[in-house]
Amino acid sequence: MAKYSFEFKLTVVKSYLDGAGGYKFLAKKYGIPGKSGSQLKIWVANYRQFGEDGLIRSKKDNHYSVQFKIDTIELYLTTEISYQQLALKLKINNPSLIANWVRAFHAEGIEGLSKPKGRPAKMKNKNTNQLNKNSPIKSTDKNSERIKELENQVLSLEIQNAFLKELRSLQTEENQNQTNQLQKLSTDSEKNSN
Repeated sequence: MAKYSFEFKLTVVKSYLDGAGGYKFLAKKYGIPGKSGSQLKIWVANYRQFGEDGLIRSKKDNHYSVQFKIDTIELYLTTEISYQQLALKLKINNPSLIANWVRAFHAEGIEGLSKPKGRPAKMKNKNTNQLNKNSPIKSTDKNSERIKELENQVLSLEIQNAFLKELRSLQTEENQNQTNQLQKLSTDSEKNSN
């Protein structure tokens, strides 16, 4: 069961939109934990973006492809956009989902993004498709695993490279702006001294 019902969220959001108070005040009034009212901010943003559907906890099991997760992580890492803003842009009403993807990517790389959720399915017959523990792994299996591992490494490095290029570009731009400001100050001071 969800921690907060749809009706409760809607009541709190409508109170905010009707001007009954700010995020902090209403969060305290309705007993929502957190000093800044950040949970209420998320509800209001979701309501504004998706309407009442933004407050409903999704019952369907949304499956996002590994490529979609990688693209989302790359977008997050190469821009100065928050999880909340990115979630709204991608029409995901749960920004913590993106935070979990980023955390998994940093901890385990691409492999962390492709792990299935939940428990593994129960086997109907334990003898069916079961490998003998003493049987050696085929060399082709090892090779394909190694290839997959290397492909994941390359993708991870490409994402890091894109991030570093963007960071370098921003730093160069900032340095250029500072240089221009110093030159302007220098010419202004020369004019004033004459």
